[in-house]
Amino acid sequence: MEFSLTTLGSASAKPIVDRYSSVHVLNARGRLFLIDCCEGAQFQLVRYKFSLMKIDHIFISHLHGDHVFGIFGLLSTLTLLGRTAPLHIYAPRDFSSMLNFFRGHFGEGVKYPIEHHPLTFTNGMELICETKTADVYAFPLNHGIETYGFYFREKWQDHPLAPKDRYVRSAAYCCDTAPFPELEEYVRGADLLLHEATYTEEMRDVANGRFHSTAAQAADLARRAGVGKLIAAHFSSRYKDPEVLLQEARAIFPESYLASEGERFTVPYRRLNEENN
Repeated sequence: MEFSLTTLGSASAKPIVDRYSSVHVLNARGRLFLIDCCEGAQFQLVRYKFSLMKIDHIFISHLHGDHVFGIFGLLSTLTLLGRTAPLHIYAPRDFSSMLNFFRGHFGEGVKYPIEHHPLTFTNGMELICETKTADVYAFPLNHGIETYGFYFREKWQDHPLAPKDRYVRSAAYCCDTAPFPELEEYVRGADLLLHEATYTEEMRDVANGRFHSTAAQAADLARRAGVGKLIAAHFSSRYKDPEVLLQEARAIFPESYLASEGERFTVPYRRLNEENN
């Protein structure tokens, strides 16, 4: 009964030969959730053997190109594959104009419903999606434009084979954002936190000006929020080897790891008594 996050893109906006921008897949016991959809996202999904037809829910954090430019290609390919099942897209309200553009220019032959669920709130966490295997919450981020993070919490009540003293697993996603006080509570206790680490500390002023975070800031958040594991992602193209970002993060939060294309991070089972230790 897998609960894992596979990172398919580790870069930020500028194109890099061996890195893609933001696209990730969360697998909650066989149900696939696509998180962001950069240019070429469908190629990464195919390369790492994810079935496009098994994706029923897509979560778009914000409408910067490195997080959404791949959506038109993916929607078109689903048409070619003969999809008929509904596709649910959770994205900022302005995504509706992008979807209307797609329907007007490339929507001929689309036989499946595309349902946009607008994210419109400005504070707190809201339950935006319920499935048989996971609940998904959204919360606002601090990125200069309307941007959201996501929190995935496993559901077990409909699975009698689950151990009685199980721990419900969870993963949080924060990309892109500058630090802000409420974020600590939004991601508190997540087993896995994927957080942007665009810059090193020496670039903190640049990060602040662009509403991004440093690796140290991401690690400090992970430490204060009591998460299990930090996955650092969204690296600036200035870092040819992102190892420097990992070293900065691990100095603060040892359970830090680098996102890399095709890397799968599995959340193991924990017993309830471990949660209290």
